Amino acid sequence: MSEKIERKGEVMRLDKYLKVSRLIKRRTVANEACDAGRILVNDKVAKASTKIKVGDVIEIQFGNRNTKVEVLSIEETYNKEAAKELYRNL
Repeated sequence: MSEKIERKGEVMRLDKYLKVSRLIKRRTVANEACDAGRILVNDKVAKASTKIKVGDVIEIQFGNRNTKVEVLSIEETYNKEAAKELYRNL
């Protein structure tokens, strides 16, 4: 049984979360996607500075591909292999 790591009140900027979770490889690319309106948080267009917390739903629109994930944990740094534990695909 996997254990969900959660800390109350912990938040992180959207652009940084996308990089740490490896949903987007570079923070500058995450910023550009936000500026273009291709990132939604809880069904609202989000800026790079939007604060992300556990339970938020992030949708990334790249071309004809959409990725929708739920935030399970927020960590300042995470290794590449374990980064997928920070979110759950929807």
